[in-house]
Amino acid sequence: MVKIFFVLYSKKIFFLYQRLIYYFFSYSKMNENFEFNDSNVIFRDLILLTLTGFISMVILLMPFIQPPTETENTSIPPGNVIVELFWDNDRDVDIDLWVKAPDDIPVGYSNQGGLFFNLLRDDLGKYKDSTPVNYEVSYSRGINEGIYITNLHLYREDLTPFIPITAKLVVSVVDPNTKERKQILKSQKILDNVGEEITIFQFKLDKKGNLDKDNINNNFVPLRSGNKG
Repeated sequence: MVKIFFVLYSKKIFFLYQRLIYYFFSYSKMNENFEFNDSNVIFRDLILLTLTGFISMVILLMPFIQPPTETENTSIPPGNVIVELFWDNDRDVDIDLWVKAPDDIPVGYSNQGGLFFNLLRDDLGKYKDSTPVNYEVSYSRGINEGIYITNLHLYREDLTPFIPITAKLVVSVVDPNTKERKQILKSQKILDNVGEEITIFQFKLDKKGNLDKDNINNNFVPLRSGNKG
C-alpha cells in the first residue's frame, strides 16, 4: 500500500516541480531585465520548498519500500519416506503408528525419533486435540536401502462394547533428485482388538527410493515392544 502511494504521489509532485521550473525559466527569458525582486524570491523559494518536500518524502518512505523477496518453495514436501495414518475423524479412538527403517530402531509414540525416522504427529483421538483430524505421520531423513516395516497399534477404544474401526495407511517416497512425491503403498485395515499390534507392510527400497514390488509382505514384526536402543 505504501509503495503504491509513493509511486502515484511522487510522480505528481515531480511533475509539479518540473512545471514550476519551466515557468520560472520561461518568465526569466520573457523579461530581459529580470531581477530577483520580492516576488521572484518567493517564487524561487516555492520551488526549493517543493523540491525539499519531495526529497523528504522519499527519505521517509524508503524504509517502507521493500524489494521483492524470494519466496520459499513450499511445494516440496519434507522428508523422503513418508508414512501416514488416517482414521475416522468422528471417533475418539487412539491408534498408534509405528515404523522402522533399515538399521534403525522402532519409532512411535514412546520413542519419537531414530536415526532415520521421526514421528511428527502423535494423535490421541479427541483427547487434548483441538484439530478435527485423526492423523499420524512419520518422515525419514534420507532413504536408507533395505527393509522398512510399518505397524498399527490400537491403543484406546471409545465405546463399550467397542465398534471396529477402519484405519488407512499410506506410504509415499520423495524422489531425491526431482523432489516429486509419489505414493507407493496404500492399505485399509479393520482394527477390532484393543491392544493388538499388527504389521501392515514390510517393503524394500533402494537408495533412490524405488520399491521392490517382489518384496512386499505383512509378516508380523513387533515394533511397539521392540528394542529402543
